[in-house]
Amino acid sequence: MNTIVFLVMRRMRIPLLVLLTVYTIAVVGMTLIPGVDDKGLPWRMDFFHAFYFVSFTGTTIGFGEIPYEFSAAQRMWVTVSLYMTVIAWFYAIGTLLTLVQDEALRRTVIESRFARAVSNIHEPFYLICGYGDTGQALVSSLEKRFMRSVVIEIRQARIDILAIENYPIYVPKLCADASKPLHLVEGGLKNSDCAGIVALTNDNLANLHIAITSKLLKPNLTVISRVDSHEVAANMDSFGTNYLIDPFDIFARKLHTALHSPNLLQLRECLTGNIDITSCKPLNPPRQGLWILCGYGRFGKAVYERLKTEKDIRLVVIEAAPGMTGYPRGEYVIGRGTEADTLQQAHIEEAVGIVAGTDDDVNNLSVVMTARELNQNIFVVIRQNKAHNQIIFEAAKADIVMQPSQIIANHIWVLLTTPLLVNFIRLAKRRDKLWTNQLISRLQKVLNNTTPNLWEISIDSDGAPAICDALSREYNLINLECLLRDPRVRDDNLPCLPLLLVRGERKILLPEETESLAMGDKLLWCGKRGAQKWMEWTLRDPLVLVYLSTGEIVPRSYVWRWLQKKWQRKGMKNEK
Repeated sequence: MNTIVFLVMRRMRIPLLVLLTVYTIAVVGMTLIPGVDDKGLPWRMDFFHAFYFVSFTGTTIGFGEIPYEFSAAQRMWVTVSLYMTVIAWFYAIGTLLTLVQDEALRRTVIESRFARAVSNIHEPFYLICGYGDTGQALVSSLEKRFMRSVVIEIRQARIDILAIENYPIYVPKLCADASKPLHLVEGGLKNSDCAGIVALTNDNLANLHIAITSKLLKPNLTVISRVDSHEVAANMDSFGTNYLIDPFDIFARKLHTALHSPNLLQLRECLTGNIDITSCKPLNPPRQGLWILCGYGRFGKAVYERLKTEKDIRLVVIEAAPGMTGYPRGEYVIGRGTEADTLQQAHIEEAVGIVAGTDDDVNNLSVVMTARELNQNIFVVIRQNKAHNQIIFEAAKADIVMQPSQIIANHIWVLLTTPLLVNFIRLAKRRDKLWTNQLISRLQKVLNNTTPNLWEISIDSDGAPAICDALSREYNLINLECLLRDPRVRDDNLPCLPLLLVRGERKILLPEETESLAMGDKLLWCGKRGAQKWMEWTLRDPLVLVYLSTGEIVPRSYVWRWLQKKWQRKGMKNEK
């Protein structure tokens, strides 16, 4: 606000001085020029009446000559004063209009309004730096869970897109360079309610600056950064960045999981992709034979490093500019892969799979279409760079579509909302195929053709006050069965399933209903949308917890409790 006042006063200094000078001359002149009163005697206008007259004359309203008719000299001075004040006002108003359109002032006003809106947030929020395809997907996912977010984006066009989004909660936004510390502070970096910062720009150095600034100004803040360079990732890691996300490495691991544990990948995609588990079918990419990799950039190298470890897979790389990307250590063909000749040099007729992984969507689609003309049974993996090309990529009907923005958004969404899911997937990898299939069957039965909802609960005074109160009493044990019961009908279970129980260093996959709860426990749940709300009732209402654990219905009012005790005493006397 001080900056805005300073800018206005600095730009309006000369116009205000001109107005003050013109009005002073006009008022002083009116007091010095003599006139004649109604009796024909000479008189001079006093300062107050002169100021009053010049004030309404300068606005060209004109209330007449006061308090007596003017002399010729007075009328001449009034005419001169009128033109002087009008010209001065025109100059002042023109300067003011120019000031309103001044980019520096408009920028300052917008930043001040943005900082004020962020300071008025009194609940946990996340500062999102970058509103490209990834930022849009992440903000949309957070808004669906009614989680607050603040956006800083350097391109005004993307800010305009955010402004017209129909989100249920207002998202403060600023068009600025997020790598500058001032804008991060304006975005709430030092705010006590800032739960984390996510750097999603397409510039590795900008993300590095954001991560460094965040850790220096607020060391305990959770920092998540997108990075696709191993050198920059190492630099970020040295500053204590909590999570470094490389979409190419994530997808390469996903493809590797699809080769060895397709059912586990199916489970993971259903839990993180917000899709119906019955419609999510396991992928079965060929585990042996020739694979063609089109594009040896960052994405191609990540996939190449994963696939080259497979003994039964032979790799052929197609790259148009190997001098820029580097030459692979194995077989390679120079070209784009969009031409039949290049694919034939890579032995497309013998290939069992192809990865179209260049940074151009049109070329990737062309590679897939040409490859299918030459080999109809080939397994297709395609990279989608732009989110707005979703329609044509769906029409391509590839077996696997790699969209970096969606991969990053889903991964960050998991880290922010259900970080225990990462531990669950890590532990699930150690189980066999039978265990995974049985879990998928249980989830299909529980969800009943609905999209899964994941949530976490902590057995502490904030997350489960009713259970903490019960556990604090001696010999009072609460087990998972109480949480699984429906508060409306005790004999029914809620449509949900506990996936993971974390107790200190101990991690229990799919804990049994008889598992007792303890202070500090953390639980990962999967179920239908409404199950979480009904479970919240059990976690926070002691009377509901008593009903679910013992079957006893305790009246809520003191009167009904007194009457219940009285009736119980009377019944005991009658029995005696």
